[in-house]
Amino acid sequence: MAGGNQLLDQVVITLRNQHGNTLPVLIDVYNNSLGRKWLHALNRLIQEQYHLEKNYCFLGFAQSDRTPEYICSQINASIEAVNCSNIDYQIDDHYTVGNTVGAEWRLDHDRMNQLHRYFEDLQGTADAMSAHYTAADVDTRWHIRQLNLLCHEYESLILSIRKMHTAPEWQRPSQLMCWLQAPRFELDAEDFELFGIETINRHIGGVYVGVNKAVGKHHWEVFCDEGRDSRVDELTTTTLRGQTLAAGDFDIEWARDPGAYPWQQQQLAEFRAWLIDNGFDPRDKSLTIGHPKVGQVNLLASFGTTNYLEIWQQLNNYMDVYKISTRDADATYTYRWSDINYQEQQTRILK
Repeated sequence: MAGGNQLLDQVVITLRNQHGNTLPVLIDVYNNSLGRKWLHALNRLIQEQYHLEKNYCFLGFAQSDRTPEYICSQINASIEAVNCSNIDYQIDDHYTVGNTVGAEWRLDHDRMNQLHRYFEDLQGTADAMSAHYTAADVDTRWHIRQLNLLCHEYESLILSIRKMHTAPEWQRPSQLMCWLQAPRFELDAEDFELFGIETINRHIGGVYVGVNKAVGKHHWEVFCDEGRDSRVDELTTTTLRGQTLAAGDFDIEWARDPGAYPWQQQQLAEFRAWLIDNGFDPRDKSLTIGHPKVGQVNLLASFGTTNYLEIWQQLNNYMDVYKISTRDADATYTYRWSDINYQEQQTRILK
């Protein structure tokens, strides 16, 4: 077990279906340096009733109600909102499934990199917000943020749809638990030990702390999006950043671990070569590459099985987080992302 045999806590996430039935998912929290910081931050989010972002929660589920057409419509709505605002930034672009996806559901990464570039231009960085963002009202800032969230959600969804048609066992579902305006904390040298290229491979049911809270992409994302021959001084994305900030947010990996397969080992070998070509040391854990693991879903206790197909089948029917509980805190989230006034709910909090 990562982080030793001692557990800090057991977190219970209660999922809900359309009929109000529930499914508890049990997470064993590891007692490691980052696990302790993360659990403290998570308890604060729960105790102080922060807003869980249900519109950015279940990613890469190929049969989700958040279809490619729906996500494109939301991207275009946020583009229109930016264009109609008074922040002096115009996006002459329109996203459809037809102009972002090619044959065999292959994603046009250049189109998505451009969408992310719009977001970077509009947002700026965590320590230097752009003049556009500073001038924006709360509603416009909400739409700027959506450009980033929808971009990543769309990339994950299209990948899983392609895998559903070509290699169903390698669909990439995951669950992102993110709270609006979650307080951040800085990682230190002890936390960096949980990173490393080998941690790019994630285990089914693995729980990974919410990192990379600065605006930008980290090395692995850039390598995957920009290609083996890319160079960091010639990127479409403007901000290559390590993962130096974290929050009580966390991810649950629901996909299979590809680490033992030759094609994944080959890709990681190419990634190591890319790092060296760009002046980085692949052994340097302070680059914060990968995903630091702070817990593990007890699959048998939660689903009665460790078979990924049976787990996916159950999750597909329970794609709404209703409640979360720890030893020290609990919160219930009655709203849904499909609520007619969901955007208003979020902007009201941001105000």
